[in-house]
Amino acid sequence: MAVAPVARYLDRRGGGARRREIVTPEGIPIQFTLASIGERVTALVIDIAIILATVFGAVLVASVASPGKDEWISALALLLITLSRHFYFAFFEIRGHGATPGKRAAGIRVIDARGGSLETSAVLARNLVRELELWMPVTFLVASQLVWPDAPVWMWIAASGWLLVVALLPLFNKDNLRVGDLIGGTLVVVQPRVQLRADLADTRAAAAQQVKVAVNAARRAPAAGPSYAFSEAQLEVYGIYELQVLEGLLRGEAADVGAVTAVAEKIRAKLEYAERVPVGGDEVFLADFYTALRAHLEKRLLFGKRREDKHDRKR
Repeated sequence: MAVAPVARYLDRRGGGARRREIVTPEGIPIQFTLASIGERVTALVIDIAIILATVFGAVLVASVASPGKDEWISALALLLITLSRHFYFAFFEIRGHGATPGKRAAGIRVIDARGGSLETSAVLARNLVRELELWMPVTFLVASQLVWPDAPVWMWIAASGWLLVVALLPLFNKDNLRVGDLIGGTLVVVQPRVQLRADLADTRAAAAQQVKVAVNAARRAPAAGPSYAFSEAQLEVYGIYELQVLEGLLRGEAADVGAVTAVAEKIRAKLEYAERVPVGGDEVFLADFYTALRAHLEKRLLFGKRREDKHDRKR
């Protein structure tokens, strides 16, 4: 769990107030857009609606099945609400790669602020804090007669003030961070398109053709087909997330002068790639690796096997 969550990222001028760049532990710079306050509130409202609908449905079924047992049904409702508010968000953010049903509907997700994988400890931390941020004061305001029947007026004022402070906190920092994000070391960002872009393999091949011709001429070899081949084991190292990051790099969306060379060297080290790549051939290497990895992942998707990123070991 990260206590100092603000990662090494840059506020790119000219790219919008919510546009950011972050450097991953692998040294790959990627860009993303922070979720707005409206998007986060929308996701929260949807998630709360799902929780309430689920609890209401379960209580309704219990009422029909066991008429006249009001105390038992009230206890069931209280238990379901308690379990939901404690485990709903953490469960879906862990299992859904940072996205609850509400976040998915709003097109946003939680990521690690340092560019690494989203760890379970960070998810648990940000959601445990939600109890102090939201649920406790809301419970007091909505059901004060159950929590504290003779509560003084100052308790109402304190609970209302606490909710107001928590609600306004994201407005007073440029990254829209709530307390849970500060504790867990997370950011909430706009979800990038998951679908693999159909045109990049062709456009990159066309854009890199001149470089390939130069490299092949230096090798005195014909410029036909991929210059570099990759084994099945090497293609298993990365997943969809890394493919999208590599796509952004090849499109020139988040690269500086030395980014292509740096990323190519890191990928070759990760793959333990033995074939020599000549000077000036890094872009060709990355383009060929992108094409091969894309084809590999698409083949896996045809068989219902989805690998989100390099940390996803599901087969």
